[in-house]
Amino acid sequence: MTILLFLVVGYVLLSFSLYQLFPKMDSEAAKGLIPGINFSTWSTLIGRKPTYALWLLFPIVNLFIYAGMCVDMARSNGKMSFLDAFLSVVATPFYFMHLAKNGNYGGPILVQEREYHAKLKEAREKNDQYQIKKLEHNNPFVKGWFREWAEAIIFAVFAAAFIRMFLIEAYVIPTSSMEGSLLTGDFLFVSKANYGIRIPQTVAMIPLLHNRIPKIDRESYLTNPSLPYFRLPGWNKVKRYDPVVFNYPEGDSVVITPNRTYSFPDLRRTNSLPPNFSPSMLTTRPMDKKDHYIKRCIGMPGDSLQVIERQVYINGQKAENPKYMQFLYQVSSTTTQLNPRKLDEWGVNLNDANGQAGYFNLNNDQVAKLKSLGPDIQVEVVSRQPHHPNYLFPNDARLTQGWTVDNYGPVYIPKKGATVSINPLSIAPYRRIIDVYEDNDLEERDGQIFINGVVATSYTFKMDYYWMMGDNRHNSEDSRIWGFVPEDHIVGKPLFIWLSAKEGNPFKGIRWDRVFTNANKFVD
Repeated sequence: MTILLFLVVGYVLLSFSLYQLFPKMDSEAAKGLIPGINFSTWSTLIGRKPTYALWLLFPIVNLFIYAGMCVDMARSNGKMSFLDAFLSVVATPFYFMHLAKNGNYGGPILVQEREYHAKLKEAREKNDQYQIKKLEHNNPFVKGWFREWAEAIIFAVFAAAFIRMFLIEAYVIPTSSMEGSLLTGDFLFVSKANYGIRIPQTVAMIPLLHNRIPKIDRESYLTNPSLPYFRLPGWNKVKRYDPVVFNYPEGDSVVITPNRTYSFPDLRRTNSLPPNFSPSMLTTRPMDKKDHYIKRCIGMPGDSLQVIERQVYINGQKAENPKYMQFLYQVSSTTTQLNPRKLDEWGVNLNDANGQAGYFNLNNDQVAKLKSLGPDIQVEVVSRQPHHPNYLFPNDARLTQGWTVDNYGPVYIPKKGATVSINPLSIAPYRRIIDVYEDNDLEERDGQIFINGVVATSYTFKMDYYWMMGDNRHNSEDSRIWGFVPEDHIVGKPLFIWLSAKEGNPFKGIRWDRVFTNANKFVD
């Protein structure tokens, strides 16, 4: 609603500025107030066909068209400087009001440019050196080399930032949570259009940076001004088993260290805060600036999910297991020596078990290959235990008693429009949804729950939620740890791997068989 109000106010101001400007350009003032007519008239006054304005109806493309029309409007009124071009784009209504008082309309600038280039072309065809030099000397459209370079660089940065912001973003797999499907050091291109282009909430930021400025260790954006969440329609819906890139749900309040970024809620519930902790150590981030995670969507809105002996069940039925799903195994032998080079050839990540000798995260194929090395080889899956009573979601030991990552649940995955009963115990899985993701004032006192000041015994969800898990099931911080992924946190779908470097370092080797391959080839 807020973004709609912003667009309406912007359009009204622009129409009013055109109402003032059009009479100075030999057109009727009233045309500036008529929707559609105002933009077609604008197109004509700068030297375009009236139908050129139809490009403004096409999302994404219309931003470039609009910027070009603004600059050409300034130029048509005799304003040729770089500053005029800049102001015409970033402060259009107010700049057009300025043109209405100080502009000097000399006719459609694009018609003048076409006429100039036609004369220059004719002179060159006739080899009329005098006319060529005269036209080049009096060229009203010439720009200095500095401005040419500045505009080229600005356009390149803007175009790259635009593509990254709305269409495709490069992403690197930083951890082993999706092995052996997506590997540490896989560099991906992620489509933001598949699930619907999400309009950025944070508008004041350094282009091409996500949330951190390298070297100086500072955030790369300002939290204000900001826009409300809004997503354009996509051509796909999130489907079960899709690999999905999303903003880390608990990443709104983090403690940043040289080695990694920690979620404050996670540190607090596991009593892992640094001894010298103070609120000044916290970094708060808006939703679109939270860290990016990539996992596989296992649970859909409305599902009931449970893990029994490492097997996921959805609504009581066995879920489909990823082809290269991994678990932690202990490998031992009385005589056979494991060859690290052979393990590397088999795709075993030798650095993925926290350096524990004889422990490896393996898929079924790798387990079979290890067992084939000799009859004395023992390969046994390791049963994982929680690190802390509140470690597993919903992070309340009263509900998760006896749960592990291998035997977990059941949990209900909220669906938009669904209603659940809540009490001081059952609210645990939904507390963050109600309070943070859906922006309510939640209080719990005197054995009662208050939502926006009113006693509540039930809650109806405003969004869909998803359950994400890594394919490396024993080495993945996923929904089993921090819970549901809201629909507004969904970023995009991996397209293809453009580079794959061992341990994320090309100097340690490149996996040539993965370069320029469809990312879904390894996760289907």
